[in-house]
Amino acid sequence: MSQPVTWGSPPAERADAARNRRLLLATAREIIATDGADKLTMDGLAERAGLGKGTVFRRFGTRAGIFAALLDDDEREFQEKVLAGPPPLGPGAPPLDRLIAYGRARTGFLAGHRDIARATLDGRQHGPAGPATPLSRAHIRFLLGQMRLGPADLDVLATQLTAALDGPLLLHLSADTPAGAAGHIPERLSRGWADLVRRVCGRTVADSPSGEIPAQSAASGPHSSLI
Repeated sequence: MSQPVTWGSPPAERADAARNRRLLLATAREIIATDGADKLTMDGLAERAGLGKGTVFRRFGTRAGIFAALLDDDEREFQEKVLAGPPPLGPGAPPLDRLIAYGRARTGFLAGHRDIARATLDGRQHGPAGPATPLSRAHIRFLLGQMRLGPADLDVLATQLTAALDGPLLLHLSADTPAGAAGHIPERLSRGWADLVRRVCGRTVADSPSGEIPAQSAASGPHSSLI
């Protein structure tokens, strides 16, 4: 039986290192808010924070590392809502409702962080921009395990659903979009996620929102192709 997902505490660090990290992240956020993400540089961050360049380079390694740290910081807050927040995102709701809520919240999180997430790519062609965390796949796998999906390969299914929330996909869909249409993309992706999950799990919008999968769907639903 699947076990609830847990998330460990961040690695312990010296008090001065923790203080510098908080200062650097707060300063980086100030620069992004006032000047934009493209104006954030290693040298500029060190100067604005009043710390040596070596401290910044040791902490982040590269400019992309700054953005990755910012994303990770917000990621932990998001994860806390998933693990201990109110339902349906947090515990207490039926698994299907939680799975839909997770994808919707994740889409909103990535859309709201797309400038920072894009900067973490640092010119790379592939790779996750923050979303493909161990928690994301493990949480989806845990929720699938709580549903009656018959002989479906839940590990493969969890991987495929996690890929549907991958950052580069969202960044691609958010790029080169007319200003008036950009605001509609997160909502369209959110509706698409809900539709995808209902279809994969053999549910229709008209079904009762009990979170239970009808027995006949477990045998003959769309997921049967994974058998």
